[in-house]
Amino acid sequence: MSDDTMPDDPDKTTRRDFMTLTASGMIAVGAACAAWPLVDSLNPSADVLALSSIEVDIGHVEPGQTMTVKWRGKPVFITHRTEAQIQEAVDTPLKDLIDPEEDSARVKDGHSKWLVTIGICTHLGCVPLSNKGDYDGWFCPCHGSHYDTSGRIRKGPAPLNLAVPPYEFISDTKIKIG
Repeated sequence: MSDDTMPDDPDKTTRRDFMTLTASGMIAVGAACAAWPLVDSLNPSADVLALSSIEVDIGHVEPGQTMTVKWRGKPVFITHRTEAQIQEAVDTPLKDLIDPEEDSARVKDGHSKWLVTIGICTHLGCVPLSNKGDYDGWFCPCHGSHYDTSGRIRKGPAPLNLAVPPYEFISDTKIKIG
C-alpha cells in the first residue's frame, strides 16, 4: 500500500500539493469577487460625476461684468476684467495683502482678462457681492470682507483669498470648470 502524502522523491508533486494550490486559488478568486462590489461602491455615483465639471459659454460677458454659475453646488464667479482692473491687480504691492498672491498666479497664461473664482467668502461661507466694496472687486455684507479685482482679500475678517477652481479654456468663448 502506498502513501500519496509522502513522495518518494522530494521534488515530486503530490495530490495533496495539487489540492492545496487549487483550494488556495479558489479562495483568492472568491475573495476578489467578494471585494470588487465593495471597492466599486466607493466610486462616485453617476449624478456626482455629471456635476464634476461644467462647460460655460463666456462669449456674451462684457468687460467689467461678472457671470455667476453653479458648480458642485457652489457659486462660481467668472469675471471679464477691464484693462484698468487688471492693471490695478498687477500693481498692488504684495505687502498690502492679507493673503499675498500675485495676480498672475490666479489667472491662466494668455487669459488674464478672465478671472474665475469660487464665490464663497473665506470667513464664514457667505456669498460676496460682485463689483462692490472699497476695492471694486467683491464685498461680503455679512461681516465686511473686501476683495480686490483679483479676488484677493484686502480688508475685513476673511483670512484667505477667494479660491480659484480648476478650470481650462476650451476655446476663446468657452471654459470648462472642474
